[in-house]
Amino acid sequence: MTRGGFDTDLQTLHNDLIRMGSIVEKQIHQCIEALVKQDEVLANTVIDNDDLVDDLQKEIEDKCIRLIAKQQPLAIDLRNIFTASKIVTDLERMADHAVDIAKIAKRLKNEVYIKELIDIPAMAEIVKDIIHDSLDAYVESSVDKAYAACKLDDKIDAIYKQIFTELLMKMSEDSAHTNQVAQFLFVCKYLERVADHATNVCEWTIYLVTGDQIDLNE
Repeated sequence: MTRGGFDTDLQTLHNDLIRMGSIVEKQIHQCIEALVKQDEVLANTVIDNDDLVDDLQKEIEDKCIRLIAKQQPLAIDLRNIFTASKIVTDLERMADHAVDIAKIAKRLKNEVYIKELIDIPAMAEIVKDIIHDSLDAYVESSVDKAYAACKLDDKIDAIYKQIFTELLMKMSEDSAHTNQVAQFLFVCKYLERVADHATNVCEWTIYLVTGDQIDLNE
């Protein structure tokens, strides 16, 4: 296999990752929309599309294995392939959390919400931003963009604490809505976990460029 052919396959691998990332961003958007609008059909769409994400994960992982087997890669190439295999795992887990939220949307489809959902969709928008920015950093091999994307996690943590406090107050005021409040808390926790996985993508990008493994989820 020529170096040119190897580089082409590596670029294809990157493109597949970006395609998977776009699907995950859409999954996050749709699961929150399903929750807000209590749309069971859309929630089922998110759940059904998880197979698409799983298949893409397997396809990318197979390509990683074949790239290593076809040619003895240089050190930087190995880092590139290793990074791709790690990022694809984080993307798959993000999609799993979107499914978790979609299942909650189905459970709450017939309930009257205790309040209009404003903060949770706002949190989800920032989560989508950190996913998008972390993948941009990866595509551009930009350490600066990776660090910048991680700063969005602070905003997510702040909103999470705000929602958590507010929902606990609602629970204490009216125990009849304990289950609904608990479900919304799970949604927030899942969104926070998605952001953590996006932060992992930033960490792998920094590793790709520098060779240094750092922890940005502290």
